[in-house]
Amino acid sequence: MTGLLAPEATPIPARIPRQARTRTYVMCRPDHFEVSYRINAWMDPDKPTDRELAIAQWEDLRALFIELGHHVRTIDAAPGLPDMVFAANGALVVDGKALISRFHHPERQAEARLWAEWFRQQGYTESQVVQAAFTSEGEGDYVTTGGAILAGNGFRSDPRSQAEAEALFGRPVVSLKLVDPRFYHLDTALAALDDDEIVYYPGAFDPQSLRVLRQLFPDAVLADEEDALAFGLNLVSDGRNVILPEPATALAGKLRAHGFRTHRVDLAELLKAGGSVKCCTLEIRD
Repeated sequence: MTGLLAPEATPIPARIPRQARTRTYVMCRPDHFEVSYRINAWMDPDKPTDRELAIAQWEDLRALFIELGHHVRTIDAAPGLPDMVFAANGALVVDGKALISRFHHPERQAEARLWAEWFRQQGYTESQVVQAAFTSEGEGDYVTTGGAILAGNGFRSDPRSQAEAEALFGRPVVSLKLVDPRFYHLDTALAALDDDEIVYYPGAFDPQSLRVLRQLFPDAVLADEEDALAFGLNLVSDGRNVILPEPATALAGKLRAHGFRTHRVDLAELLKAGGSVKCCTLEIRD
């Protein structure tokens, strides 16, 4: 497989052995990938992109998920929607209910209908597929932990959407404000490692949000700016295995020191559109 590195050094034993849990992910092959507009700080339409390379890197990520024992479903890419590869933004799925996104930028708004149709085709009932009333960008701005759903706002999702999520899923929603436009979605600045363990970059949040995070997660892993800018926080964890971008070397070392097994992957082509491992991966929590 191109772009994949071998599993890294044996992790330092944690107090409690890490346990991987089989997950179900949805991905969208980047068949129409390009950067033809600018809706985040990472996108530059003047820089060339290589669609075939993007597809190869995406295929490597998909293959790694399967190799680790996870289930991967796919949604068909649609012409004219190059960012649909970032499947995490399509919905938030918890306890068999899907909150379909309402995208902030017009360039992505047509994706919502395709996601609603996909969930219905998978057997979800009308009551299980709910269209967000306010701007809400799925797992881009929602991170599910064991105790609560963490919700980002400041650049994309409307804070009013958090009450929608709380009512639909019956779980507490914790609001966090992003303040650096380079970290425009919560999943670029924070990730769940296990039910009640997270990793985040402090510089992405306002002071009040930092106080909340320190109170809720006093033992969180903290990333430095270099790894955050390499999209190291845009990772996927199954509780034991952590898949993260190849350049995030220091963060990978910190995670191994906490007992995780790390797998670094090359998604540099997709990063030209402002997305990496997590952006490409929507988790189905049924």
